[in-house]
Amino acid sequence: MSSLSDYVSEFTRALENPKELIDDISRSGKKVVGYFCTYTPVELIHAAGAVPVRISGGPMRIDRADRLAPSFLCPYMRTALERALAGDFENLFGLIQGYTCDVACGMFNVWKGNIPLSFYHILSLPYGESPEAKLFFEKELVNLADRLSDHDMEVSDAALEQSLDIYGEIRRIMQWLYEKRYDGELPLSAREFYTVIRGIQVLPPERTEELLAGMVSSLESNAGGDARNPGGTPILLSGSLVEDMDIFDLIERSGGRIAADDLCTGFRHFDPPAGDGRQPIYRLIERYVAHFPCPSRQRARHRAPLLIDLAHRSGARGVVFLIQKFCTPHLTDIPILGRELKEAGLPSLVIEMEETGVMEGQTATRLQGFFEMMGD
Repeated sequence: MSSLSDYVSEFTRALENPKELIDDISRSGKKVVGYFCTYTPVELIHAAGAVPVRISGGPMRIDRADRLAPSFLCPYMRTALERALAGDFENLFGLIQGYTCDVACGMFNVWKGNIPLSFYHILSLPYGESPEAKLFFEKELVNLADRLSDHDMEVSDAALEQSLDIYGEIRRIMQWLYEKRYDGELPLSAREFYTVIRGIQVLPPERTEELLAGMVSSLESNAGGDARNPGGTPILLSGSLVEDMDIFDLIERSGGRIAADDLCTGFRHFDPPAGDGRQPIYRLIERYVAHFPCPSRQRARHRAPLLIDLAHRSGARGVVFLIQKFCTPHLTDIPILGRELKEAGLPSLVIEMEETGVMEGQTATRLQGFFEMMGD
């Protein structure tokens, strides 16, 4: 039986070279379809016979992307474009974006005009869970399936049912791991845990399901080792996506412990695990209309109770907002969220990330002060 670290290592390898991963999948005969956002219905892409891979950026120097996009856009979108212009995604078949923030959709068009992929599609998303919203979304999903079929990528009910089952199981396992993390019973550092999450977003789901099943078996048999001392001040980490894994180490070195998160490279990717419905497409619709919301899909006053509940469930005593610089949807929410959290007894701290990551010394000082303020 493999150890827990062996499973984490495979997720790590999947993230080390995005180009190599995509090239390997493409050589296996599978089409690779990229996406930016957790609102993109990966189940439908997979049911069409393709492998959904979340586009990565990562801390780096920006050169080529600045010629096509202004510097006041979020670092993730700029670094992702930089990789694309460098040829890292040359074997990507297509790109599908669920319409969320304006920057992601604007950059989608920059990609379309400059990166020669075979397939581009923006999927409009409904607001709310009304019957009319679900009917609108159904038409959008059918349209996407029709467009995929034009490229010999048919989506059958049986294939969609199978994809829903695979992704549902992946999300259920991850929610189980989150519960263990809340209780301080998960023997993984924050870096290791979020490496697994980001690896899930790029590996084929069949392999992901195997790896997670192995992790569960390892944990249940204690082969992964005893749970580490979950020392540090428990916090909830809130933001969009985090690719700079060093920030997790910095939080832990500064005296914090990430007990829960509200990240799209985190909890938002897995909640809810699945949806109900008498047909596969209705299961898909129900899952995405109930998606744990990001600021581009729901107002701050409605998100605040969800964050407070998540903090209470996990034992978090404060919230660290880790924001991509210039991320308007998240930054706009902070005044309201900060006030609501304070009234609930949850102090908060805001840290911004640039394309080169965060300023370690300055950030460490601010984090240490924040954790000390909350006490041990």
